[in-house]
Amino acid sequence: MKILIINGPNLNLLGTRETEIYGNSTFENYLNSLRSAFEQMEIQYFQSNIEGALIDKIQETPGVYDGIILNAAAYTHTSVGIADAVRAIDVPVIEVHISNTFSREDYRHKSFIAPVAKGVIIGFGLMSYELALMYFNKEK
Repeated sequence: MKILIINGPNLNLLGTRETEIYGNSTFENYLNSLRSAFEQMEIQYFQSNIEGALIDKIQETPGVYDGIILNAAAYTHTSVGIADAVRAIDVPVIEVHISNTFSREDYRHKSFIAPVAKGVIIGFGLMSYELALMYFNKEK
């Protein structure tokens, strides 16, 4: 099973950005532990701060990946384009968020992606990605 993790804007700063919300680990360090825990899966990773690059990557996934774990970060709440890209493909997408977006600012309570995603995992820290991988592992 081949899974693509896609992270959106500012998630390249994990480990140093608002550590009280996002923790002290870089995503790259966490990714290594995910790959060790899910050796039976091929886990690829892509991060961009650019909306169009995220859309392009989503559009490239059919026939290549069995699933996508998508943390579109702030674009979750603003990007109809990313939602349309998810809607346009036949690859299942799990939307994840590190923080509990519902305990934060009101504008973070709306997701354009959730209605077109297979499911949503919110608020379990970096473990949100692991929970999504557990779903895909069970679905294989």
